[in-house]
Amino acid sequence: MPKDFPKIQLVLTVLFLVISILAFFFFWRAINNNNQETKLEEAEWQRESSRASEMRALESTFKMVDRERSELGTHFAKSSDIVPFLDTIEALAKKTNTGAEFVSVNITKDQSGLLVEIKVSGTFDSIYKFLTLLENSPYELVFNGVEIHGQAVVEGEKKSIKLPQWNGVFRVKLLSFIQ
Repeated sequence: MPKDFPKIQLVLTVLFLVISILAFFFFWRAINNNNQETKLEEAEWQRESSRASEMRALESTFKMVDRERSELGTHFAKSSDIVPFLDTIEALAKKTNTGAEFVSVNITKDQSGLLVEIKVSGTFDSIYKFLTLLENSPYELVFNGVEIHGQAVVEGEKKSIKLPQWNGVFRVKLLSFIQ
């Protein structure tokens, strides 16, 4: 065995080993600290993300409720909003090529509804379509009376075919009337 064992190399090697071990633990601790900070930041980010998604869901719900509220509002006619109801009836008459004329518009005695009497004229088909559209309107209606009468067709000198003219009177009660 050699007697000249290099002590300096051994000291440098041990010193390098100690420095390497210290550096390893230093970086290992720094990485663990960064991981903990990252987990805290990620948890904070998740909370903010869930808050943002809840806000979007609430906004969506508000929009849907607002649409439903306005749609629900169309089912009720206030005493100050009788005109849109009557305009709806006139629009249905125009859509079916039926002549519609309001004979009377009255509030019921118990003030729970609005009574409307409508005189209609046209072909039987158009009056029937008008009646169907009126039944399916967004308002809650009760028909107190429906009378439909046909008129005789007088043929003139021209032998053209005419559709018979029909007349009718509808007595309708608007139940969803708010005073």
